[in-house]
Formats: sequence, structure tokens, C-alpha cells
Amino acid sequence: MFKKIFFGIILISISTSCVSSKIYEDLQDRYDALKAENESLMAQLDANGGNGEEYSITKLRTEVDKLNAENTRLKMEMSALQNNLDRLQSSYDALEANSSSALTENLERNRKLLEDLEAKENRLAEEEARLKTLQKELASRSAKVDELEGIIAAKDAKMKALKDAISAALVNFEGNGLTVEQRDGKVYVSMENKLLFDSGSWAVNSRGSEAVVQLGKVLAQNKEIAVLIEGHTDNVPYRGSGNITDNWDLSTKRATAIVNILTQNSGIPKDNLTAAGRGEYAPLAPNSTADGRSKNRRIEVILTPKLDEIAKLLNEI
Repeated sequence: MFKKIFFGIILISISTSCVSSKIYEDLQDRYDALKAENESLMAQLDANGGNGEEYSITKLRTEVDKLNAENTRLKMEMSALQNNLDRLQSSYDALEANSSSALTENLERNRKLLEDLEAKENRLAEEEARLKTLQKELASRSAKVDELEGIIAAKDAKMKALKDAISAALVNFEGNGLTVEQRDGKVYVSMENKLLFDSGSWAVNSRGSEAVVQLGKVLAQNKEIAVLIEGHTDNVPYRGSGNITDNWDLSTKRATAIVNILTQNSGIPKDNLTAAGRGEYAPLAPNSTADGRSKNRRIEVILTPKLDEIAKLLNEI
């Protein structure tokens, strides 16, 4: 009976402990050693014939007490170890939970950063493509501007050559109420009425006709030039007779008279010619003096290069 109780105590102490395999193996070794010692004691007891000698029983009780004390100590150690293990497990679980949460946050943050980076790369690619398009467009426009500047420079050079040719053709008339100027890309031929008309008349005199014919010879060689003939008067009201109502009417008839002489030159395209009367409303000088009024009574021939090519380029820029 004592033997069963002894082994029951050992088994209960072992079975109620929750330890790691290493600790369990250590305890198992101790248990085996105690078991062997117990069997040895029991053998000694049996050897004594079971006579219940006081010495052997006392010794056995002492050993049992020692074993119980050892068992109690082991239980306490095992309990302490279990508590430590539980704390470690709790710490590990908390660390794992925190690590998972931090990892999830980092993954989400990295995903967003990657999305932002991809969006920025896409925008950068779009901007680069747009920049390339603008550069191509700028290069194209720059080429057209260069072409336009070349055309304008060529036309300016041609207008200068035209001005020089007209000056040469009318050299005998310059200083006699005739001037030739180039400004704003145009050539202006101004002929005072004293060179062309008698007072109050719109019939061109012989000297004036000679000058207009010489001008026409130059225009016939420059068919791409538009020719505007403007008639101008002073502010003195018209008091002549005939089919003239006022200065405006007189200025128009004088401009038309010049056109009629130019049309006699078959080399001048008639659609290049335009006659216009400006009357007294575009004076060159004040009408308060005789000299000023004389300058205002004039025919102006305005020569303009046709700008179709330039206009086309401007629309393309």
C-alpha cells in the first residue's frame, strides 16, 4: 500500500506539471533515479523480512520526506518556469501583433509611395512628350518665321530696287514737285498738282503725262506690285465749272486721269491699279500758307508689294 501511494505521489507531481521537453526529460531522469532508489529501499525492506524494524521504517520515512520535499521544490521550479514561459509567450504574441501591424502599415505606405511615384513618372512622361511636341512646334514656327523674315527682307530689297528704279526714271522731275520715298515697306511717289494739272483741271498736262509714262515703264516691269493712286486737294472750296461738285470729286477725277494714262501701258496688269479721291482730308502741311496748300494739292502713287505669300505664312505660324 505504501509503495502504491509513493508512486502515486510521484506520478501526480509529474503529470500535473507543464514543462518544456528539456525540463521534462530532466524531471524524468530524476524520477527514474528516485524510482530506482525507491526500489532499492523496497528491496532492502523486503530483505529485512518485512519485520518492520524501527530503523528501516524511520529511514524510509526520512527518504519519503526528502522525496516529497524534492517533489515540492521541483513543482515550484516548474511553476516558476511555466510563469516565465507564459510571460515570454505573451511578449512574443504582443511583439508579433505589433510587428504584423507595423508591417501592414509599412506595406500600405510603400504601396502608396509606389503609386505616387508611378503617377509622377506618368506626369513626367506626359510633360516630356508635351515638351517634345512644343519643341517641334517651336522649331516649325521658327523655321516659318525665318522664312517669313527672308521673304520680307527680299521684298524690302525689291522695294528698294523699285524705289531706285523709279527715282532713276523720274530723275528729271525730282525737285519739280516730285518726290520718291520708301517707308513702311512701301514706295511713295508724290507729284504736286503743279507738275500734272492746271488749276481747277483734271486733265494731265504734257509734262505731267511724260512723268506718268516714265513711271508706267517701271511698273510694267514689276507686275507683282499693287498700285494705289490717290488724289488730294487743299481746303479751298472748288469754284470751277463742269461736272465737278467739290474738292473730293476733283481729287477722284485727277486720280482716275492718272490711272487712264497708266492703263495705256499694256505691260501693267489693270487689276493692279486702284484710283481713290481723298479730297482735303489727308493734308501733308497746314493749309494756312500758300506753300502748305501747294504741297497738299498732289497725286500720291503708293506702291505696295503683294503680301499673299506673307499672309499665308502668318496664318501658318
